Amino acid sequence: MSDGVMRAAHDVLIVGGGGAGLRAAIAIAETDPRLDVAVISKVYPMRSHTVSAEGGAAGVIADDDSLDEHCYDTVSGSDWLGDQDAIEAFVREAPEELLQLEHWGCPWSRRPDGRIAVRAFGGMKKMRTWFAADKTGFHMLHALFQTSLKYNEVRRYDEEFVTRLLVDDGRVHGVVAIGLMTGRIQAVTAKAVVLCTGGCGKVFPFTTNANINTGDGMALAYRAGAPLKDMEFVQYHPTGLPFTGILITEAARAEGGWLLNKDGYRYLQDYDLGKPSPTPELRSMELGPRDRLSQAFVHEVEKGRTADSPYGPIVHLDLRHLGEKLIDTKLPFVRELCLKYERIDPVHELVPVRPVVHYMMGGVHTDIDGATPLGGLYAAGETACVSINGANRLGSNSLPELLVFGSRAGRAAAEYASAAGSTPAVVEAQAADEVRRLERDLLGKGPGTESIAAIRDDMQATMEEAAGIFRTGPAMAKGADTLAELQERVGNVGLADMSRSFNTELLAALELANMLDISECILEAGMQREESRGAHQRTDFPARDDERFLTHLLVHRNPDGTSQVEHFPVTITRWPPGERVYGR
Repeated sequence: MSDGVMRAAHDVLIVGGGGAGLRAAIAIAETDPRLDVAVISKVYPMRSHTVSAEGGAAGVIADDDSLDEHCYDTVSGSDWLGDQDAIEAFVREAPEELLQLEHWGCPWSRRPDGRIAVRAFGGMKKMRTWFAADKTGFHMLHALFQTSLKYNEVRRYDEEFVTRLLVDDGRVHGVVAIGLMTGRIQAVTAKAVVLCTGGCGKVFPFTTNANINTGDGMALAYRAGAPLKDMEFVQYHPTGLPFTGILITEAARAEGGWLLNKDGYRYLQDYDLGKPSPTPELRSMELGPRDRLSQAFVHEVEKGRTADSPYGPIVHLDLRHLGEKLIDTKLPFVRELCLKYERIDPVHELVPVRPVVHYMMGGVHTDIDGATPLGGLYAAGETACVSINGANRLGSNSLPELLVFGSRAGRAAAEYASAAGSTPAVVEAQAADEVRRLERDLLGKGPGTESIAAIRDDMQATMEEAAGIFRTGPAMAKGADTLAELQERVGNVGLADMSRSFNTELLAALELANMLDISECILEAGMQREESRGAHQRTDFPARDDERFLTHLLVHRNPDGTSQVEHFPVTITRWPPGERVYGR
């Protein structure tokens, strides 16, 4: 490539090596073995965030369950904002994907009779969550990674960070990436690109997400011209460890764990969790939807019924009555996490927990096959919004979503790449521009007057204040003004580290730019949605408003860097909007 830009070329390039990315790579290799496929990942694939998923993966397999019931639970759980054609496809294909994963080596836990074991999960009225003890994501990712190795046509670029999508005339033709070990900047052209970079939980200060979850794919697509959808919906998980934010899986409650306030009282019986009866069944109320449980925690704080800790108010998760044998068999990782990070043994002691940012329902706008409005650009997994999750994701739907839509996006990208033409020459100039930007504005700038860490801390504090479990229009507007100031301050950030190899300061600067763009999208969409639905609860608009807001919101980036919001219809096939219930 001209101007000294190094270049590699492939038919399909997947950005992200987690569950969705590896499933897409396998689907492409199986669809057309003649295609040259590459996976480029910020971390070694087995360090992707999929590995940390604990609880399980939903798929209809029990005799007393049905596809329609899984569909309805998902539609209702989404507060009727999920696209029902995508939900029907997801529910139909999820069991097939989970069985395929077993054939690839995923060791699903078993019942005594040898059949697949399933457990209850929040918001689901039937037991349909497959699990591998409480290390489900770990075993799924291992199976996918090992399977991907048998396809010689899949090339990997490990520990490379993508900084820009190359776009010409509404079509994507590849990326520019920087190697973390070498500092080498290169263009990687492709006829189709699939974004599978995960979520963006690190825009908040307290999250179950790993440090790598900085919204990279969402920001890449947004800047390239693809809209982001439903960004106002941020899921809080009700049980994170107070100090670290590490997740205590919903499986702990599925196996019978209780949530207790400071008085030892199972407080959830005082709240409407969407159940049909005003007297919830005590055995299952801890498995209400995650948004309702997180909101109940806030009300307990307001009533003064939570305990104090150095990291804010907490409640307790009680597993003691489950017994050591069950905990060691079905929840061994929960015990390990509590012992290592809290020095608490859940067999004998209460576990302190509080709500923590866990998952983004929103993401890159795609159709049912993962295609974005930009030609040749696809997305799957948490970085995408297809949307099956709507305003609130049900627990255990995210892992099969990686499989179903990773596979769909891979097949669609393979078909597109097979018919696509050659890379236009103008892409070379774009790549050269990006190399000059990185060399001049970051690596060549020298120390600045602003600190990356200080801006990141201010951003996270702003998002927690403006886009928490409960929100108001004025608070979000104030947060948006603060983010605009932070965007100005970013221009004065420089790098003290001029090294090329593993320059973590450079990586932090690039990630910060991504997170600020995503944060602005979250608040912009939140200000526009003047209602309360699912995870988006506005105290100044406390009711759900189907007349005005039974619609997706798409955030587009304007050429000047500002954003605009567009309404996009929700697909309704069989289930008209109704009261959101749980357990009916």
